[in-house]
Amino acid sequence: MRFFLLVGLLLSLSSCYHSERNCTDFKTGTFEFEALVGTQLTKTTFVRNDSIEIDYFRGKADTSYIRWINACEYIVTKKNPKNQAEKRAIHMKILATDGDTYTFEYNIVGETRKERGTAVKVSGDKLNFHD
Repeated sequence: MRFFLLVGLLLSLSSCYHSERNCTDFKTGTFEFEALVGTQLTKTTFVRNDSIEIDYFRGKADTSYIRWINACEYIVTKKNPKNQAEKRAIHMKILATDGDTYTFEYNIVGETRKERGTAVKVSGDKLNFHD
């Protein structure tokens, strides 16, 4: 009986835990994200202000517009899409923050399949972009 009470108490305490989400700390800055592409670990660096994001991947830069839905969610739309796939917007959601890292979830708008990743903030300097 004590065992069931202890398990019940632990479950009730763990259900009250909420991960930290200081999303505004990650609205602007320079970030790095590593992902497995095929069998190779690749790094993307991206610089974001409140309305523009520039991604640097494999020596190429790509600019996207950012539209914030709320403090922790935004929509990414390519500025100059090269094909139909790049015309599709991506919904990004910050799930948790911890120090200089954040865990996010993303999917193509209108699709249910979601992916997750973790980005690290490497610089928080005030950024000025020009279209």
